[in-house]
Order: sequence, then structure tokens, then C-alpha cells
Amino acid sequence: MLPSGVGVRLVGPMSGVSPSRVFVITGPSGVGKGSLISLLRHRIPELELSTSATTRDPRTGEKNGVDYHFLEPSEFDRRVEAGEFLEHAAYSGNQYGTLRSEVEGRIDAGHPVVLEIEVQGARQVAGTMPEAVQIFIAPPALEALKERLEGRGTDSPEAIARRLEVAEEELAARDEFHHQVVNDELERALGELEAIVRGKLSQSEQ
Repeated sequence: MLPSGVGVRLVGPMSGVSPSRVFVITGPSGVGKGSLISLLRHRIPELELSTSATTRDPRTGEKNGVDYHFLEPSEFDRRVEAGEFLEHAAYSGNQYGTLRSEVEGRIDAGHPVVLEIEVQGARQVAGTMPEAVQIFIAPPALEALKERLEGRGTDSPEAIARRLEVAEEELAARDEFHHQVVNDELERALGELEAIVRGKLSQSEQ
């Protein structure tokens, strides 16, 4: 997952991957993407989450290869030059990106893959993999999103205001995506998301 507000660089098309088994789940920061994906993976155990790479230092409790692939800046740059990233971005002095191997390796092993990514990144991945299933998670209202962001207790009022400004722009773009799920009630939204994913997986197996 990339941080909100990250600018993303597109890095060439994917090859050898069945796009209908790749799910891009996007939406504004604080909308509940992570919670929905975590619960979705309990219901569909074969669905694997792509792990992003970053040059930032690990935080307490984070594990390399689980939370992120933690890379030295020189190694990250080497992989960029080698074309190993599906997309990558700079944010707050660090770099983040999705390794092609994260998607291709999981698909080759027979697992469908989910990418949790911000709207800018989802747009770029849509250019790389136009047939990947794009799902936009929306709040029932902007005020509800504000309450969720405030409830997390991790952002200052100024940061929340900036996130809400970005969220307004992102919500205006929701019709760009194949599917929309309103996260008004967790179980209902989860059921709708599960139905979309299972339906697409069934099509890919036919």
C-alpha cells in the first residue's frame, strides 16, 4: 500500500499475467480499504496481498517481506533502472513501489492478487493493466470520512483537512473505475466486495 498523496510513475506494461486475477482496490485515505481487504482475504484465502517496496526505515513491529520490502535507496534505484517496478513514487523523501515480481510470482503460483493502492496509483496501474479489476471504495458521505479520520487519532487537524481536500477530488473520479462499493456498513460492503471478486475469479476459470 502506498501513502496517500503519492505521485506515481508508470513503468511499462505487464506481460504473462491474467489481468482478471488482479484486483486493484482504491479509494480515499481513511475509507476502510485495509479493513475490507483483510476481511476479504479471510473469506477468500487464496487471494494474496501485494507487498510494496520502500526505502524508508522499518517501524516498530514491521517485518521485511511482510509489511514492506525494505530496500536501500541504491538497490531501489537499481531495480527501477532494471524495469522491475510496475509503478513507483517518491513521497516525503522516501520511495515506494509495486514490484512486478510481487504480482507475476503470485499469479504464476496460482494465486489471485489484490493491490491496495491510492487513486493516483490505481489510475497508473489501469494504464499498465487495463483489464485488471478496478474497485473503488467510497464513504457514504464526506462527513463520515472526516469522522473516521478523526477517530484514528493519527493525524493533526491540518493533515485531516488536506486529506479531505484530496478525498473530494478522488470521489469526483469514482466513475473512472469498474466497480464502486460504498463502505456504509462493514458487513454489507464486505459482502458486495466479495461478490465482485468471486464473480471475476469464476469468469477467469471458465
